Amino acid sequence: MECEFPTENATSDEVKALLQGVKTIAVVGFSPDETKDSHRVGKYLIDHGYTVYPVYPKEEVICGQKVYRSLDEIPEPIDVVNVFRKPDVVPVIVEKIKALGNVKALWLQKGIINNAAAQEAKKAGIEVVQNKCIMVEHRGLGA
Repeated sequence: MECEFPTENATSDEVKALLQGVKTIAVVGFSPDETKDSHRVGKYLIDHGYTVYPVYPKEEVICGQKVYRSLDEIPEPIDVVNVFRKPDVVPVIVEKIKALGNVKALWLQKGIINNAAAQEAKKAGIEVVQNKCIMVEHRGLGA
């Protein structure tokens, strides 16, 4: 895998405004394994008042939340799609987000960068955060 430096990314002020202004977050790759980062981050978001939709290929419930197999199964509008998947699947996620038409932001967790997909998302009016942990950024707000 080739490493990338994020060329498309939200500023610190944009990240702050985003986290303060959103209510619903779909966590793609939300693992039921409590030792995984995706589980800890998803649970943190739930514990801090966000409505979280786990997207995972197995399980029925994670952290008390109904699990969805894909983004298009979620019955409510999603503000942020938070991704815990490899960079090479991000273009597929961006296409799904664009088809939904109501997602405000794509958030790629620490270590996940796909500049081409980020550019596609931005062209569609979707804010992009890459290579940042949503939990760390939220904690930095003093929440």
